[in-house]
Amino acid sequence: MDEDVIHRRRWWTLSVLCLSLVMIIVGNTVLNVALPTLVRELQATSTDLQWMVDAYALVFAGLLLTCGALGDRFGRKGALVVGLVIFGVASALSTLATSPAHLIVARATMGAGAALVMPATLSILTNVFPPRERGRAIAIWAGLSGAGAAIGPVAGGWLLEHFWWGSVFLLNAPVVIAALLGGRWLVPTSRDPSEAPLDPLGATLSIIGLGALLYGIIEAPIHGWSSGTTVGAFFAASAILFAFALWELRTNHPMLDLRYFLDRRFSTASGAITLVFFAMFGTFFLLTQYLQTVQGYSPFEAGLLTLPMALTLMLVAPQSARVVERFGVKRVVSTGLAVVAVGLVILSSIGADSGYGIIALSLIILATGMSLSMPPSTTAIMASLPLGKAGVGSAVNDTTRELGGALGVAVLGSILASQFTAGLSAAVGSLPAPVASAATSSLGAALEVAGRVGGTPGAELAAAARVAFVDAMGIALLVGAAIALLASAIVARLMPVDAAGMEPLRLGDRVSEAASA
Repeated sequence: MDEDVIHRRRWWTLSVLCLSLVMIIVGNTVLNVALPTLVRELQATSTDLQWMVDAYALVFAGLLLTCGALGDRFGRKGALVVGLVIFGVASALSTLATSPAHLIVARATMGAGAALVMPATLSILTNVFPPRERGRAIAIWAGLSGAGAAIGPVAGGWLLEHFWWGSVFLLNAPVVIAALLGGRWLVPTSRDPSEAPLDPLGATLSIIGLGALLYGIIEAPIHGWSSGTTVGAFFAASAILFAFALWELRTNHPMLDLRYFLDRRFSTASGAITLVFFAMFGTFFLLTQYLQTVQGYSPFEAGLLTLPMALTLMLVAPQSARVVERFGVKRVVSTGLAVVAVGLVILSSIGADSGYGIIALSLIILATGMSLSMPPSTTAIMASLPLGKAGVGSAVNDTTRELGGALGVAVLGSILASQFTAGLSAAVGSLPAPVASAATSSLGAALEVAGRVGGTPGAELAAAARVAFVDAMGIALLVGAAIALLASAIVARLMPVDAAGMEPLRLGDRVSEAASA
């Protein structure tokens, strides 16, 4: 495919890449609404459910850097195609699962396919679009990636209400076929022209180290942050990632040149992406429980109520490139993170009986802040690396998203759990110790105990549990707001300006410099 054809078809190419991206994100988040159904259909235990979710995340995060590097070395279109095939076949096998173990293996395989697809989409985009259009294209890509996280529960809830549980995975099949057919004619191939040798030791260390880190983050709320399992996972991750860093600094052909992190544009943008997804996934985790357990909505209804966030991301994120052209990356990203903090503060003020208006308002503000901070940060990451390393740059962006989302769920979830237990302790003081302990473990357990108690005491316990949950959620969201505000200040302080010290570098400048060097 010659350069003129690639240029003429670039927006059609973007549509295929975004379709592939949204499928990966929806395919991950859609499972959450199906978990109660899987308990009934596959007799899955709580541990089984946890691994159905975690198997995907662990494999996906662990393989991202390696898969990004493989795409750079052997061809990004090839990585996209292979990833789509793996993801599609694993999705089809998921619909045939007859046991939890079967589904866990299929989910892990989906994670491997996703690790090939996601870096390939952004790296192909970066190579297809010229610098003057790259910011806008990445803004569309980033907006749809955020919207996909909100669309997944809605799609899953609707499918579960109308079809059998396997339909949430079968949904991926026609999307994979469409992406493969579109990619056959619309997606060009590209690779690192230097054809640098592979770094198998670096790849191995990154897979194990990132997997151990994510495992520790996921397990911390379950076993406790100071438990042997959690501390052991974090210790192993620290040791292995330290060894990875030493090797990458020594080898002549590193998979990820860590000196990129000395560029403050690259490092601050990576931090901003991490904290945007910290806020997004942490908020989804808390709000889903609030809507379903406190206000009594079904999974499908709860998903519909989060759609203002998805719609705002799809509408505002593509416009962020124009805002950046006027005000610069530094100001826009810093302002976006501050707006995220405002949205979290407003959401923290809701009560057990709050109307939907304030929830919708907070989601719109939150999504607006994400739309301003996420696309320019992604573009800044890609602009900091030469075009030949676009796959690795994309993988860094994707890894920070995954770690940020896992941290958001773990940290805000842990704060919620501890504050809920403390807030409900007085209301369960008269209950037997085992029953009181069960009631303070979660809102669902507290409502179940209240149902068994019955009468006025049961109703009072249920009301107290809902209030304790909402109060705990408010504290967790305020912590999230404080973190977002701190991140805004750090970006404002550390993200660099140009040599004249007046305006931030425009998006694409670093790519052009690196490509011509």
